[in-house]
Amino acid sequence: MRTAATFRAFTGAPLLSRGFRPFFLGAGLFALVAIAVWPAVFLGEVILPTQFSAVEWHAHEMLFGYGAAVIAGFLLTAIPNWTGRLPVAGTALGSLALLWFAGRAAVLVSARIGWATAAVIDVAFLVVFALVVAREIAAGKNWRNLKVIAVVGLLAGANLAFHLEARFTGDADHARRAALALIVFLILLFGGRVVPSFTGNWLARRGEAKRPAAFDRWDAYALALSALALVAWIAFPDKGLTGLALLAAGLASLARLARWRGWRTFADPLVLVLHGAFLLVALGFLAAGASALMPNQIPPAIGLHIWGIGGIGGMTLAMMTRATLGHSGQALAATPGTVAVYLLVAAALMARIAMALLPEWTAPLMLVAAFCWCAAFAGFVIIYWPMLARRG
Repeated sequence: MRTAATFRAFTGAPLLSRGFRPFFLGAGLFALVAIAVWPAVFLGEVILPTQFSAVEWHAHEMLFGYGAAVIAGFLLTAIPNWTGRLPVAGTALGSLALLWFAGRAAVLVSARIGWATAAVIDVAFLVVFALVVAREIAAGKNWRNLKVIAVVGLLAGANLAFHLEARFTGDADHARRAALALIVFLILLFGGRVVPSFTGNWLARRGEAKRPAAFDRWDAYALALSALALVAWIAFPDKGLTGLALLAAGLASLARLARWRGWRTFADPLVLVLHGAFLLVALGFLAAGASALMPNQIPPAIGLHIWGIGGIGGMTLAMMTRATLGHSGQALAATPGTVAVYLLVAAALMARIAMALLPEWTAPLMLVAAFCWCAAFAGFVIIYWPMLARRG
């Protein structure tokens, strides 16, 4: 009630009233622009003034640009509910958003300002954000969510490692996998709570007696197994034991998903898409494991993009649409436009998988994948901009 009263009394720009507003809008716009230019960058038709290679720039910005913005928006919105404290808003929130944007600009022009300067500016956002999260959790004595600080801190470390590894080895394979693994684990951790929670609420409204299984030791075992598999994948992505661990983690995630009664949610796309995104995270484990065991038959790019486009892209869009509707006072119902956004991301994933399997069709399939992704995020921005930028 105190948080709600403060929100109503907030007289600044509505965009800076809650964390989800600037970061979800920034993430949506950035995802659109970064992928709109990506095919031309990949094909050498456009040369960016960055010290990263084209592939490294693409990977870095989708993970530490888009991914970090969505994580920030989600946590800044969730933490007041966890702690009972007032939300970060106004000048403090605007400064955080500007720091995130400065990182995007610094990475883009790193060939001109120097890799070290770009790294300091870029890494600063996640470091400062981790400190903000730590302050809020400590002040609210919300000790059960201390692990969130660790994950954000590890993500900041992976970002620094990305810059260092790219500078001194020519690529950032280990840091790239570490960042992807951390975001995947965040989905396993938080998705494992919000997916059954939202599903249970929806089933209750429909009067169904059976509910999704509550988080228990089996979920904890699956998370531990997944963490070990991801660590092995970061260090030894092409080893047989890593492949077996990834397959086991994928099956464990599928078992978790099967306990949440997703087959009962087809009437509500806002709930169903959460199950679909979690399913793709599980399938990413299976594809990465199959690639480690059969690299000549299963290209590594398949697992990477099932995780990246399907799992991360799908889950982040699902959470951004749902949170924006809920926190802006709208009905929790997916419009046809929102459903189209979800389907376009699925189409982008299918085109990218086809690209990995049919290298002779790389250019046209990349254009199809990029078009579908950009159309999805253009749709998100058009539909949700008014809710994010105006008081609601």
